[in-house]
Amino acid sequence: MKKVFASFNLYFILAILIAGCATSEKSKQKKEQSTVRLHLDTPQTDDNGASGVVLVTKQRIPVNVDREPFLSEGELHHAEILANPGGFAIALNFSDHGMFQLDMVSTSNKGRRVAVLAQFPESHWVAAPILAHRISNGVFTFTPDLTLEEAQRFVRGLNNVAEKARKKF
Repeated sequence: MKKVFASFNLYFILAILIAGCATSEKSKQKKEQSTVRLHLDTPQTDDNGASGVVLVTKQRIPVNVDREPFLSEGELHHAEILANPGGFAIALNFSDHGMFQLDMVSTSNKGRRVAVLAQFPESHWVAAPILAHRISNGVFTFTPDLTLEEAQRFVRGLNNVAEKARKKF
C-alpha cells in the first residue's frame, strides 16, 4: 500500500512540475513585446536628415528611407503568420486609422519600397517590398528575412502590444 502511495506522489509531483513549467512559459510569452515601423523609401538622401540609407535584410541591401515611419504598431489591430509557397509571410492588419494611412500611401507611391523595421528585442530591417498596388483593406503582407521561430516571436510580441493598446480604449 505504501509503495502505491509513493509512486502516486511521485507522478503527482512530476505533473505539477510539468504544468508549472508550461504555465511559466506562457506567462513569459504574454510579456513579450515587439514593435514595427513602416518607412517609405525616398529617391535621394537629403542634407537635413529627414532621410537616410539603411541596410535591409541579412544581405544588407541599401535602401534610402524617410526617417519618420508612416505606420507603426500603434495603429496595428493584429498580426499573423501566413503560409506561403516556399515559406511564410507576415500579415499586419491595421486599425481603421492605419487602413486609411496605408491606403493613402500605397495609392500615391506605387512602385516604391516600404522598409520594415522590426524590434523584438533587437532592431532588424527585415524586408523592403515594393508597393505594387493600392492596399485598401488595411493588410500589409510581406516576406521577412527571419526564421520561423523569430517570426513567431515577433508576431506574438506585436499581438501582445496590440492587445494591451486595445484594453486601454
